[in-house]
Amino acid sequence: MSKIVDARGLSCPQPVLMTLDAIKSGSDGELEVIVDNMASRENVVRAAESKGWSVFEIKDNDDKTQIFIRKG
Repeated sequence: MSKIVDARGLSCPQPVLMTLDAIKSGSDGELEVIVDNMASRENVVRAAESKGWSVFEIKDNDDKTQIFIRKG
């Protein structure tokens, strides 16, 4: 199962820093990042891709966005 980073209610750069910490901690190759604003969504995607991770799914709901990323 992928690790979940719940960054709802936080503004940048906190969601990005939490995502990068999870990437550095040696996650099992998949992460789910939950954010609740467009700026965090865009910044998390960009940060993950800059570290060599790829976004394989994004689910936008009324109150949250789930970003699914994987290594490689």
